[in-house]
Amino acid sequence: MTSLLDPPDRDGAAPRADRRAVLARVLRAATYEVLPFPSAADKVLAHVPTGTGLSVTTTEAKGLDPTVELAVRLTGHGYRVAPHLAARLVRDRAHLADLTDRLTDAGVRALFVVGGDAAEPVGRYPDALALLTELHEIAGDRFDRIGIGGYPEGHGGIADELIAGALTAKAPYATQIVTQLCFDPAATVRWARRIAAAGVRLPVRVGVPGAVSRQKLIRVSAGLGLGQSARFLRKQQGMLRRFFLPGGYRPDRVLDGIAPALAAGDTGLAGIHVFTFNDLESTETWRRRLLERLDR
Repeated sequence: MTSLLDPPDRDGAAPRADRRAVLARVLRAATYEVLPFPSAADKVLAHVPTGTGLSVTTTEAKGLDPTVELAVRLTGHGYRVAPHLAARLVRDRAHLADLTDRLTDAGVRALFVVGGDAAEPVGRYPDALALLTELHEIAGDRFDRIGIGGYPEGHGGIADELIAGALTAKAPYATQIVTQLCFDPAATVRWARRIAAAGVRLPVRVGVPGAVSRQKLIRVSAGLGLGQSARFLRKQQGMLRRFFLPGGYRPDRVLDGIAPALAAGDTGLAGIHVFTFNDLESTETWRRRLLERLDR
């Protein structure tokens, strides 16, 4: 099958060339997700240009502090960073206000708000919507970018209709949606059209896997803590299956599949968010090489 990443031939050259140009633009504006491990800052500084937007995840085992500390540190080096705020790890209004002050005092202007995977909330916020509504009261317009999660293939623990209703309720408090990993481009496009038809018109960044090895994925899982690791592996079973298929997977296949919808501009798909699993050198090398191919 002909790929958009291959040079366009004469038949249909103009449309394909247009889609390649859109894909190159999206790659240049890609954002990266990193885990708040001790080595993360050094890896970012060594391999990621400061113009690349970043998000920093939160792990249940480590809590919010490592996420906030890494976000503050990277912001000090000139990066645009959106730390994850997991609602179930925030105790109360005072805790939320303190987190907001720490971040905005350091120059952080973006957040990604999720419910989080903790089995029970530590305080008054059982889900992202509860935190978003109170964050709006506390922070006002101090954050100019607020992301929320999207689930093109659903959520293993939440019914589809509840997810759809929650997304509609959260949308007024957000500026963009970032999807979970989805290896089926057609499913992502169908989902994007469905939420747009339901009135959710936020731009969508599609979550795609970086150039991460099977061994790296296993090491990352081991560093998350026992309960968090088990949930992580359950959520990444689609990725693990692809590692063991002949030829494994290539992240550019996902991009190739969503490129026509990105070019059409009628789905809300507006960019990509790369799950690096802290394999930042390989991911940035992959991105640069792919851009070189597209620019030729």
